[in-house]
Amino acid sequence: MAKNTKELISKDKKYIWHPFTQMQDYVNDDNIVIESGEGCYLIDSDGNRYIDGVSSLWTNLFGHRRKELDDAIRSQLDKIAHSTLLGLTNVPATLLAERLVKVAPEGLTKVFFSDNGSTAVEVALKMAYLYWHHKGIKGRTKFIALNNSYHGDTIGAVSVGGISLFHGLFKPLLMDVKFASSPYCYRCPFDMTQDECGMKCADELENIVSRHKDETAALIIEPIVQGAGGIITAPEGYLRRVREICTKYDILMIADEVAVGFGRTGMMFGCDNEDVSPDIMAVAKGLSGGYMPISATLTTDKVFDAFLGEYSEYKTLFHGHTFTGNQLGASVALAVLDIFEKDDVLNNLQMKIALMTELLELLKPHSNVGDIRQRGFIAAIELVRDKATKEEFPPEDKIGHKVIMHARKLGLIIRPLGNVIVIMPPYIITDDELKRMIGIIKTSIESVVGLDL
Repeated sequence: MAKNTKELISKDKKYIWHPFTQMQDYVNDDNIVIESGEGCYLIDSDGNRYIDGVSSLWTNLFGHRRKELDDAIRSQLDKIAHSTLLGLTNVPATLLAERLVKVAPEGLTKVFFSDNGSTAVEVALKMAYLYWHHKGIKGRTKFIALNNSYHGDTIGAVSVGGISLFHGLFKPLLMDVKFASSPYCYRCPFDMTQDECGMKCADELENIVSRHKDETAALIIEPIVQGAGGIITAPEGYLRRVREICTKYDILMIADEVAVGFGRTGMMFGCDNEDVSPDIMAVAKGLSGGYMPISATLTTDKVFDAFLGEYSEYKTLFHGHTFTGNQLGASVALAVLDIFEKDDVLNNLQMKIALMTELLELLKPHSNVGDIRQRGFIAAIELVRDKATKEEFPPEDKIGHKVIMHARKLGLIIRPLGNVIVIMPPYIITDDELKRMIGIIKTSIESVVGLDL
């Protein structure tokens, strides 16, 4: 296998089509080849170390080469790597389902396994649609979602996605979905301040639900934080209001916890922040600590029971994946849940969340820092050309990309969402490493857009 860095980069550029990457630009970037990892560091093929500032796309909770997780996979390999869950079961998937039900919001009692966040959402959409069909209630075929939402890249998940840049060109392929304004307080769609709006976005959402309730199967939401839409943090009480709206108008509520689940908001699940129980919940990413592709869609007895019937009634959920409930993924997920308990992760994370808040305050005075958003161990810095008017940098300036490329030179791997710099490190990051990370981001911003006068 090739080891020379230049040779690897050459082969990469020749053969690989990278996700969410403009390949015309990529060939001109200073590329690195990740060869190994240790703790919260990624190590390239030349031995350079980088803080993994976005947890390898929001998944790596407890660092790379975590002994307990490595051991879980090795131990399972001595037994079996994978067997189908179609009509059979296995040890780790069974135990994991039980553990997930115990930590999930109240009422979620059944677990359907798949292999990534998009498929977990696809399962949720199909469950919701078929629930009404099997109940004999006709016309409940549509969904309601939020602008700026992201739920994955399969066609169903794209249908309920509200980011025009990602999803707009696929519109002819998509389901008919009604969209409501997102709770983007910094760029309020109603041109109001948070103090005066009275959560008008929730009022608009209720109006849409009330008008379309008889044709709606479910509403889908990213609880507390909209991830790929720009790390948009909802105001306190918004999620609870959504739950109340769904209950009032008798539509199912789907919580997409793929990005925010497993401690990211400071609680085990985003829904826990406002004591909300959805009807269906999708989880992935942190479920395996960033080790293996595994996801799950949890639901209630009420939804599950609608699929029970005689064989000839064909109420079966005709959906599945080859690696559904695979033993390697389930084993490492069980080890992840063990770490949460053993290390008292959620309680111990609170001091790091507070430190991150303190460090981010140092960036607020910069004239090109328009907004800093944080919820738990998720944070974002929105860069603007003009702080007073909130004018955005034009896409051709590639400000976010320039900032993260400068940070890379200083030993930090992060990834932007346009002009929004995302911060989502592993939970094991030390205070000193956290300080260094925020310091690199500050230096990189100043390098790209200039020091304040």
